[in-house]
Amino acid sequence: MNAFRLLLGLIFGVIVVYTVLVAREHGLGLFAVFFGDIAEGAWPGQFNLDFMGMLVLSGFWMAWRNHFTPGGLLLGVGGLLLGAPILTLYLFILSQQTNGDVKRMLLGDQRAAA
Repeated sequence: MNAFRLLLGLIFGVIVVYTVLVAREHGLGLFAVFFGDIAEGAWPGQFNLDFMGMLVLSGFWMAWRNHFTPGGLLLGVGGLLLGAPILTLYLFILSQQTNGDVKRMLLGDQRAAA
């Protein structure tokens, strides 16, 4: 579990630093670039569309795990819009709260007990 937590921290840190550097250099026009690449129908757009599918699944899982409560829906939207930084932070916190019990991490306490 410690190796997994280290990986989560590494992913979080690298993406946050990289995002700050890109935002400083190119501004915050992410959505125009992201969807513009998809509209062009080339490989960068294919990657963005694939990545958007992963973001949707990530956000849906966070909302589902929290039984679609208001907080769970907020987490889901955060996962959709903010991606890996939110997912890695959430998984890190869950790994602490569940003492590394992967079943409880992925399903939540109620579903894991069933």
